[in-house]
Amino acid sequence: MSEHLNDEHREILLVPHTGRSKNLVAAERTAELLDSAGITVRVLVHQDGRPLEGSPVLSRLSRVTHTADAAEGCELVLVLGGDGTFLRAADLAHSVDVPVLGINLGHVGFLAEWEVESLDVAVRRVIDRTYRVEDRMTVDVTVLDNDLEVIGRGWALNEVSVENLNRRGVLDAILEVDGRPVSSFGCDGVLISTPTGSTAYAFSAGGPVLWPELDAILVVPNNAHALFTKPLVVSPRSTVAVESNPESSPAMAVMDGFRPIPMPPGSRVEVVRGSRPVRWVRLDDSTFTDRLVTKLRLPISGWRGPRATKTP
Repeated sequence: MSEHLNDEHREILLVPHTGRSKNLVAAERTAELLDSAGITVRVLVHQDGRPLEGSPVLSRLSRVTHTADAAEGCELVLVLGGDGTFLRAADLAHSVDVPVLGINLGHVGFLAEWEVESLDVAVRRVIDRTYRVEDRMTVDVTVLDNDLEVIGRGWALNEVSVENLNRRGVLDAILEVDGRPVSSFGCDGVLISTPTGSTAYAFSAGGPVLWPELDAILVVPNNAHALFTKPLVVSPRSTVAVESNPESSPAMAVMDGFRPIPMPPGSRVEVVRGSRPVRWVRLDDSTFTDRLVTKLRLPISGWRGPRATKTP
């Protein structure tokens, strides 16, 4: 291992998706570049840690598992993978309020800031600290039982998904905003999303795309058995709640696809704007519009752009 260039200790948590050999190569390259700049690297591993054992580079790194303090003392969390890997890494960054940077090794990789083809450039920007950080809105989630006793609490960067566990029936849900009922309907579930999450599960369920600069909470019924259950965009200062009928099926509140809280019949989910945002690393000034077009491969042929005003 190389010596530090100065007395300042710098450390980064590397979160690689290790399911493919080419991903391991990218993780090794990243670790080598950081180490050559005198930056200590710790690596997140799954419980067995086996994918790292055959790597002469990664096997020598300090290892941590997915715990609340995994990124403690790090200047940022560097993610190599797709959106699922990014969301798990964001959980670690959020816990200790450090920035998170995603390099896409997956397919769409909507949450990633850069693509793997520019890996060396991205790592150099991290080494030189030539990046900026912007805040992304989150939501805080509280689940209460039928007696209004708290079952669990959580948070989400993308969304909390209230999901019916009985696939042979529907979930009888009641939607509430700011303490007032809005509608009741049978459904497979309800998605309560941030603007960041509007391009994820909520988008697949028929919700609109919200630009991330917008502060708002998006509510999307999922496969509702009713004619007039359209998505809603509500104030970030609102409290959105979903109650299940006490005679209905058990459900589950799932945050960002991997943090579940059980919901027995008659329970209630309350969602508010998160008290702590996710600190999102930006490497360039590309717009969200450009990202949307690129990631979703939207057709833009025929576009001529704004016309300059002619002077007489």
